Amino acid sequence: MAALGQCSQEELREKIEEQQDFVLVDALAPISYAATHLPGAISIPPGTVDERAAKKIPDRDTEVVVYCTSPTCEASIAVAQRMIELGYSNVRHYPGGKQEWLEAGLPLEGGRAQPAVTGETTTP
Repeated sequence: MAALGQCSQEELREKIEEQQDFVLVDALAPISYAATHLPGAISIPPGTVDERAAKKIPDRDTEVVVYCTSPTCEASIAVAQRMIELGYSNVRHYPGGKQEWLEAGLPLEGGRAQPAVTGETTTP
Protein backbone atom coordinates (compact mmCIF):
# COMPACT_ATOMS: atom_id res chain seq x y z
CA MET A 1 0.00 0.00 0.00
CA ALA A 2 1.21 3.47 -0.83
CA ALA A 3 2.47 5.72 1.95
CA LEU A 4 -0.07 8.23 3.21
CA GLY A 5 0.82 11.74 2.07
CA GLN A 6 0.55 14.65 4.46
CA CYS A 7 -1.05 18.08 4.13
CA SER A 8 0.39 20.97 6.15
CA GLN A 9 -1.72 23.49 8.04
CA GLU A 10 -0.67 26.26 5.64
CA GLU A 11 -1.58 24.19 2.60
CA LEU A 12 -4.93 23.20 4.08
CA ARG A 13 -5.76 26.78 5.06
CA GLU A 14 -4.98 27.88 1.51
CA LYS A 15 -7.18 25.12 0.03
CA ILE A 16 -10.11 26.21 2.24
CA GLU A 17 -9.64 29.95 1.65
CA GLU A 18 -9.32 29.51 -2.11
CA GLN A 19 -12.26 27.07 -2.15
CA GLN A 20 -10.19 24.53 -4.03
CA ASP A 21 -11.88 21.35 -5.25
CA PHE A 22 -11.22 18.82 -2.49
CA VAL A 23 -13.10 17.10 0.34
CA LEU A 24 -12.08 17.65 3.96
CA VAL A 25 -12.98 14.69 6.19
CA ASP A 26 -13.35 14.88 9.98
CA ALA A 27 -12.60 11.39 11.34
CA LEU A 28 -13.89 12.08 14.86
CA ALA A 29 -17.07 10.83 16.51
CA PRO A 30 -20.29 12.48 15.27
CA ILE A 31 -20.81 14.32 18.58
CA SER A 32 -17.32 15.84 18.32
CA TYR A 33 -17.97 16.81 14.69
CA ALA A 34 -21.27 18.45 15.66
CA ALA A 35 -19.53 20.50 18.37
CA THR A 36 -16.69 21.83 16.18
CA HIS A 37 -15.03 20.97 12.89
CA LEU A 38 -12.79 22.63 10.34
CA PRO A 39 -14.62 24.79 7.77
CA GLY A 40 -16.44 22.73 5.16
CA ALA A 41 -15.51 19.35 6.64
CA ILE A 42 -17.76 16.32 6.36
CA SER A 43 -18.04 13.61 9.01
CA ILE A 44 -16.73 10.11 8.25
CA PRO A 45 -15.64 8.43 11.51
CA PRO A 46 -13.88 5.03 11.56
CA GLY A 47 -16.34 2.19 11.15
CA THR A 48 -18.52 4.19 8.75
CA VAL A 49 -16.04 4.64 5.89
CA ASP A 50 -17.38 1.86 3.66
CA GLU A 51 -20.93 3.22 3.83
CA ARG A 52 -20.36 6.99 3.97
CA ALA A 53 -17.40 7.47 1.64
CA ALA A 54 -19.21 6.05 -1.39
CA LYS A 55 -22.26 8.25 -0.72
CA LYS A 56 -20.45 11.47 0.15
CA ILE A 57 -17.45 11.14 -2.21
CA PRO A 58 -18.56 9.08 -5.21
CA ASP A 59 -15.56 10.05 -7.39
CA ARG A 60 -12.60 8.02 -6.12
CA ASP A 61 -10.15 10.40 -7.83
CA THR A 62 -11.32 13.34 -5.70
CA GLU A 63 -8.63 14.89 -3.52
CA VAL A 64 -9.40 14.04 0.12
CA VAL A 65 -7.72 15.40 3.26
CA VAL A 66 -8.51 13.59 6.54
CA TYR A 67 -7.92 14.94 10.06
CA CYS A 68 -8.86 14.27 13.68
CA THR A 69 -7.92 15.87 17.01
CA SER A 70 -4.12 16.02 17.10
CA PRO A 71 -0.94 14.25 15.94
CA THR A 72 -1.55 11.50 18.53
CA CYS A 73 -5.08 10.74 17.27
CA GLU A 74 -5.20 7.57 15.14
CA ALA A 75 -8.75 7.93 13.77
CA SER A 76 -7.72 10.00 10.77
CA ILE A 77 -5.05 7.50 9.76
CA ALA A 78 -7.54 4.62 10.06
CA VAL A 79 -10.10 6.47 7.90
CA ALA A 80 -7.50 7.51 5.32
CA GLN A 81 -6.05 3.99 5.05
CA ARG A 82 -9.53 2.50 4.64
CA MET A 83 -10.36 5.00 1.89
CA ILE A 84 -7.16 4.00 0.07
CA GLU A 85 -8.17 0.33 0.44
CA LEU A 86 -11.54 1.21 -1.11
CA GLY A 87 -9.78 2.64 -4.15
CA TYR A 88 -9.55 6.36 -3.39
CA SER A 89 -6.41 7.49 -5.20
CA ASN A 90 -5.74 10.96 -3.77
CA VAL A 91 -6.02 10.72 0.04
CA ARG A 92 -3.82 12.79 2.37
CA HIS A 93 -3.58 13.33 6.11
CA TYR A 94 -3.55 16.60 8.08
CA PRO A 95 -1.70 15.39 11.20
CA GLY A 96 -2.02 18.58 13.27
CA GLY A 97 -5.78 18.21 13.37
CA LYS A 98 -8.25 20.38 15.22
CA GLN A 99 -5.76 21.16 18.01
CA GLU A 100 -3.13 22.72 15.72
CA TRP A 101 -5.84 24.54 13.72
CA LEU A 102 -7.30 26.09 16.88
CA GLU A 103 -3.89 26.98 18.33
CA ALA A 104 -3.17 28.91 15.12
CA GLY A 105 -6.31 30.97 15.76
CA LEU A 106 -8.06 29.62 12.68
CA PRO A 107 -11.86 29.36 12.58
CA LEU A 108 -13.95 26.30 13.32
CA GLU A 109 -17.57 25.58 12.44
CA GLY A 110 -20.20 23.75 14.45
CA GLY A 111 -22.48 24.15 17.42
CA ARG A 112 -19.75 25.09 19.89
CA ALA A 113 -17.43 27.00 17.58
CA GLN A 114 -16.13 30.27 18.98
CA PRO A 115 -15.25 33.20 16.76
CA ALA A 116 -11.55 33.34 15.94
CA VAL A 117 -9.58 35.71 18.13
CA THR A 118 -8.18 38.42 15.89
CA GLY A 119 -5.88 40.04 18.43
CA GLU A 120 -7.90 43.23 18.48
CA THR A 121 -9.15 44.40 21.83
CA THR A 122 -12.56 45.89 22.25
CA THR A 123 -13.54 48.21 25.04
CA PRO A 124 -17.00 47.90 26.60
